Amino acid sequence: MDDVAAQTGAATMPEDLPDTEKKKRKESRETRRVQLIEATIRVLATEGYSRTTLTGVARAAGVSHGLVNFHFESKEKLLAETLAFLADEYRDNWIRALEGAPASAAAKVNALLYADFEPKICTRDRLSAWCAFWGEAQSRPIYQASCASNDEEYANVVETYCAALIAEGSYAVDPALASRVLRVTSEGVWLEMITMSTPYSVKEAFRTVLTCAAALFPRHFDSRGLIEGSTRTGRDP
Repeated sequence: MDDVAAQTGAATMPEDLPDTEKKKRKESRETRRVQLIEATIRVLATEGYSRTTLTGVARAAGVSHGLVNFHFESKEKLLAETLAFLADEYRDNWIRALEGAPASAAAKVNALLYADFEPKICTRDRLSAWCAFWGEAQSRPIYQASCASNDEEYANVVETYCAALIAEGSYAVDPALASRVLRVTSEGVWLEMITMSTPYSVKEAFRTVLTCAAALFPRHFDSRGLIEGSTRTGRDP
């Protein structure tokens, strides 16, 4: 129904429709919107930011150019909504990981690190799309608009749990610096995974980040992850 409306210009949700029909139409429109955003992520991964077009997205999604234009109106709006979608997906993922982790600071840090390598998040297309936004100067204003508050929130959460872990293990590390090193390491292996001629696996990428955590917090982490049986105050490696 929304596809027909896109071609004819008809209203998509007349006021006299029953609530159940309005809900169905809204859900259908949201499904189509996500389909087009997923297609945009794929095109960004292969074409980059500047060469992504509405026509290319339409081709990738298997729909008409008019339908993409109906939902997003312009390339700028499509890219802005795609970035917002990625940012919300990333935030929802690490929050879920944090909520599902045990209460110890070490377990929380481990969950935050692992969240970057969840199969849904750590795909070649998604990593490439993120890099397309990071690397294109003209995308910086929309990146700041969509991601600045999320980035700050995430950095503060990582630093909070690093500080708690440092206190538990009596580590001589500054929590702000420890948090930054962990975050930069994750971002670095993301970049290497899409730029190396022979990229390493997601498992190897995560081990790299764990090795960094082990260097900072050796009584709680090694390159395989959390040290089993570590107590609240840590244990000798």
